[in-house]
Amino acid sequence: MKRLSLILTRRVAPILALHLILLIHTTAQTQLDSVTVTAEKREAPLQKVPVSVTAIGSKQVDAFRLWDIKGITGIVPNLYSGNSGDGRNVTSIRGVTTTSYDPAVATYIDGVNQFSLDTYIPELNDIERIEILRGPQGTLYGRNAMGGVINIITKQPDNNTHGFAQIDEGSYKQQRYAAGIRTPVVENRLFFGAAAAYNKRDGYYTNDFNNSSFDRQSALTGNYYLKYLPGKQWSLTLNVKHENNRNRGAFPLSTSVDEAFTHPFHLDQNAIGKMIDNTLNAALVINHSSQALNLSSITAWQNNHRYYQPSVDGDFSPIDGVTIINDFGRSWNNVQVFTQELRFASSDRKSSPFSWTAGAYFFHQYNPNRQATHYGADAGLLGSPITDFSSIDITKGKNTGVAGYGQANYKATDKLTFIAGLRYDYEHRYLDVREQFQPDGQPAITTTPDTNAALHFSALSPKAGIAYQPSNNTNLYATYSRGYRPGGLTQLSPDPSQPPLYPYNPEYSDNVEIGIKNTFWDRRIQLNATAFLTHVTNAQVPTLILPSAITVTRNTGKLISKGVELEAAANPVNGLQLIYSFGYTDAHYKSLNIAENGQAVDLAGKKQIFTPEFTSMFAPQYTLPLSTRRHLDLVARGEWFWLGREYFDLDNNIVQQAHSLVNIRAGLTLPHLECWFWMRNLGDAKYIEYAYDFGAVHLGDPRTWGITLKTSW
Repeated sequence: MKRLSLILTRRVAPILALHLILLIHTTAQTQLDSVTVTAEKREAPLQKVPVSVTAIGSKQVDAFRLWDIKGITGIVPNLYSGNSGDGRNVTSIRGVTTTSYDPAVATYIDGVNQFSLDTYIPELNDIERIEILRGPQGTLYGRNAMGGVINIITKQPDNNTHGFAQIDEGSYKQQRYAAGIRTPVVENRLFFGAAAAYNKRDGYYTNDFNNSSFDRQSALTGNYYLKYLPGKQWSLTLNVKHENNRNRGAFPLSTSVDEAFTHPFHLDQNAIGKMIDNTLNAALVINHSSQALNLSSITAWQNNHRYYQPSVDGDFSPIDGVTIINDFGRSWNNVQVFTQELRFASSDRKSSPFSWTAGAYFFHQYNPNRQATHYGADAGLLGSPITDFSSIDITKGKNTGVAGYGQANYKATDKLTFIAGLRYDYEHRYLDVREQFQPDGQPAITTTPDTNAALHFSALSPKAGIAYQPSNNTNLYATYSRGYRPGGLTQLSPDPSQPPLYPYNPEYSDNVEIGIKNTFWDRRIQLNATAFLTHVTNAQVPTLILPSAITVTRNTGKLISKGVELEAAANPVNGLQLIYSFGYTDAHYKSLNIAENGQAVDLAGKKQIFTPEFTSMFAPQYTLPLSTRRHLDLVARGEWFWLGREYFDLDNNIVQQAHSLVNIRAGLTLPHLECWFWMRNLGDAKYIEYAYDFGAVHLGDPRTWGITLKTSW
C-alpha cells in the first residue's frame, strides 16, 4: 500500500499537475480580454456599463486595418460612415445621420470634442481604443451627440519605452509609412510621445477628359505630446495633432447612378484642381485625483484651412460651365474653435453606493467663408443667361455656447442601480452675409450689402435609467436619453427662393432602449443585445443648392427609428477568435414636407438617408503556432460585411441594394515583428458609398491589396 502511494506521489501526481497547469494556461489563452471604457467619462468595465457601446482595442484596430474612422462601418451595429471623396465623413447611427457641418454623431479624440466636420481628424494611428456609444448621449456629451459618440483614445506613455515602425505597400501605388515612440524623459516625472503617418496612393478614378488618374491623395498625420507628473495626484498633458491632406481630385463623382455602374471609376471633368486641407488641434489636459474627488480640465484649440488650387469642377462634366473657387488667402475658409471643459467626478478610491460626474463646457467658433462660383463660356448650357462671371458669397459666422451637466449612479443594492442625469446647453449664433458680382477681368460689385442676424437657443438633455445585475456575468439595463443638434441660420444662396439668414431650430431625439450584456463559459463567450426606439422632432432637412454647393436647412419633419442590435465574441478553442455583429434599423419619416420645383411635396413614410436597413459583420481569425520556442505564429483572418438596402435622397430614388464585402488577411508574427498580406473588397464589388440628392454618385473603394511589415518594442 505504501509502495502504491509512493508510485502515485512520484509518477501520477506530476502528470496530473502538468495537466492542470496546461488546462489553466489554455483557459487563460481562450478567455476574452477584459475591456475598460470611459463611456460615462469615468473608467468602468465594458460589460458593467449600462450603455450600448462597442469597444475596438488596439489589436483589433490593427486586425481590421483601420486607417480611417469610416472603416468602422459594419463593425459597429447600425453604424454607417462614408464620404464623397473629400474625406468629410457623413456618419449615421440608428438612422440619426449627419446632414450638415454640425454632425449628429460627436467625435472625441483623447477627451477633446472634435467640434465640426471641418476640424476633426479622421486618420487613425497608434490607437489604444475606439469606443462607439450608440443612441443619444446629450447628458454627458452635449451638442451633436444625438445619434451617438465616437470616442478615440490614443496610446499614452509610461515608465517604459515603447515604439513601432510600419510600412505598407499595395495596389494603386499605395504607400503608408507610420512610426511612433513613447518614452520617459525623467522617470516618474516627464514623458514624451510622438506618432506620425504618411499615406499616399494613386486615384481610384480615371478622368477621361485628359486620361489621367483623378483622385490622387497624400496625407501627413501627426500626434505629439508631453506628459508631466508634478506630484502623485496631478498630471498635465500637452498634446498637438495635425493632418495635412492633399487631394488631387476631391470630388470623384459620376453624374448619375447609371453612369457610375456602366463606367465604374471613370469620370469626365475639365476643372482639375487640388484640395489643400490643413487641420491643427492642440490641447492641454490637467487631471487631479484625490480621496474626495477627481478633477479634469481640458482646454483645446482647433483650426482648419481648406481651399482649392485653382478650383474644382462644379458641374462634374467636361464643359466650361461652373467651377468653385475659394483660395482667397489665410483669412478666409479658416475655421477656428476654442473649447474648455471642466469636469468633476467622485473618487474611485472611495467606496460608496453613490457615484457621480458633473462639469461645465464652453466653446467659441469663428468661421469666415469666401467662395466664388464661376460661370464659364459654356454656362449657358446650364441655364445661365450670361457667361464669364463669378458670383461671390461672403459669410462670417460666430458661435458661442456654454453648458452645465451632471449624471449620478446610485447602487441601491448589490444588484440594482439607478441612473439620472441632466444637461443644460445655451448657444448664441451670429452670421454676417454679403454677395458680390464680378465679370471676368473687372472689379467686383456688391449686389447684396452686409446683412446679419443673430439667434440664441437652449436645450435640456435629461437621462434616466435602471441597471440590474442578477449575476456577475449578466447585466440588464433600461434607459431613456435625449440628444439635440443645434439650430442655426441659412447661408447666402444664389437661389432667390432661399432667402439668407433664415433661422432653423434645434433638432431633438428621444431614445428608449433596453439591453442585456452576458459573459459565458469562463469568459470565453460574450453576448450583448439591445432594442431601441428613437423619435426625432424638428428634423433638420438639408437642401443642396447648385451650382454654388450651398446647403440650406429647414425643420420639416419627424423621424421614427426602431431596431435591434447584437454583438458576440468567442474564443471557443485555443487559437480561434470569432467576432460577430448585427444591427437592424427601420428609420422612416412620420412626416416630411419639402419644396421641390416650387411645389410642396409630402414625403411621409420615406426612409432615412445614409441608413442601411441592416448591418452584419463576421470576422473569424485563427492563430497556428509554428515555433513555440521562437513564438512564431501563422495567423489567418477573414471579414464578411453585409449591408442592407440604403437610400441617399429623401425621395428614395437613389438606392444601393444589399451588398457584401469580403476582406482577408494572413501573416507571420513574432513578438516584435509582423509581416502581413491583406486584400480588401476581395470580390471587387461595385456599390454606392455616397450620393447627392441631385444624382451625383461616388462609389466605394475598389479591390485593393498590399503587404504590411511592422516592428514594435
